[in-house]
Amino acid sequence: MSNTLDGQVAVVTGGAQGIGLAVARTLAAQGARIASWDVQPGHPDADTLAVECDVSDPASVEAALVRTTDALGAPQIVVNSAGIAGPNMPVADYAVEDWTHIITVNLTGTFLVNRAVVPGMVAQGYGRILNIASVAGKEGNPNACAYSASKAGVIGFTKSLGKELAGCDIAVNCVTPAAARTPIFDQMSQEHIDYMLSKIPRARFLEVEEAAAMIAWAVSPANSFTTGAVFDLSGGRATYYSNRPLT
Repeated sequence: MSNTLDGQVAVVTGGAQGIGLAVARTLAAQGARIASWDVQPGHPDADTLAVECDVSDPASVEAALVRTTDALGAPQIVVNSAGIAGPNMPVADYAVEDWTHIITVNLTGTFLVNRAVVPGMVAQGYGRILNIASVAGKEGNPNACAYSASKAGVIGFTKSLGKELAGCDIAVNCVTPAAARTPIFDQMSQEHIDYMLSKIPRARFLEVEEAAAMIAWAVSPANSFTTGAVFDLSGGRATYYSNRPLT
């Protein structure tokens, strides 16, 4: 297969705004045909297929796949960007319904989309899946228990599926972005936003175009070896070391 995206069908969930929209535009500029799956499709670019899809609903995901396949063909690329932040509060005050909703959208939604597209990729003998997790899934953000847990789950799920499909030319990876100034900030308290910024050594938020550039490589034919990996987009936040002295 060519190392370009010319003619490849790419599904981007949450593609109507934020990182998802930036990814959709970057992949389109590289020749991919884009289907944007979003619970609120919005007003996509003229050459984008807008598909209304609730990733937490299995029937909605299956219907979105049928519509995409009928219009464009079976997807070779899938980027899972759909997600919600939920409220910021201590665990003791966290409503059970909020916990359930966030886990269902962020983690179960990722599972449902992956589950839907994998058979077609196996049949084609090729595929690239990129699930968007978060640095909160590595480190855990205080007062964001459901979001942190859901994104940790996305990391574990990605590693599992990457190993499961390692014998195929199907790469399954994820990225762990630090915060980007997107509409998801509307769901967060200013105190939480300030906390996230304080943890980023680069002292600024991630630009969505920066995320799109890394993701575009991860879903390209050039990424023919790496699978089950977690790519850092944290601005230096996610650095790990041992406190033991060197001997």
